[in-house]
Amino acid sequence: MNKSLTRSIGFWLLLVLSLASAGVGGWLIAGQIGTMTSTLLDGTATGIEVYVGQSLVVVGAALLGAGVIGFLVAIALTAVQALIPTTAPVVVEPIDWTSEADADDAIETTTDPNTAAATSEDEAVVESDEGQNGSSGSTATATKISVK
Repeated sequence: MNKSLTRSIGFWLLLVLSLASAGVGGWLIAGQIGTMTSTLLDGTATGIEVYVGQSLVVVGAALLGAGVIGFLVAIALTAVQALIPTTAPVVVEPIDWTSEADADDAIETTTDPNTAAATSEDEAVVESDEGQNGSSGSTATATKISVK
């Protein structure tokens, strides 16, 4: 599968949720460390601010770590996608419908007996293949007969 990474919903979810997790974790850590530092230096710290603050810092650190790991995985996926060789697109030539109509007109208007014989042989092959009733045409493939 040669899908572009920027078109993958999973990639964008990984990137956005990683950044959100890292942001929330950083916000929790900064807020609780700031509160604990100021209250401990003032001498007004209570057990709730200190002990609950420590638990919230641990939760924030876990969220920050998960966000950083997710962001690093997104970067690694981008690097791996860049290293995987892509196949060159197949160039398909447009069908020139006018040349096919001109070829049919040229066959009908030709008076060359060899061309008329080849056309009747092709018609005979088509008539004999009609009895196959929807088979894969393996007889025509095996004998390299042109089937219309």
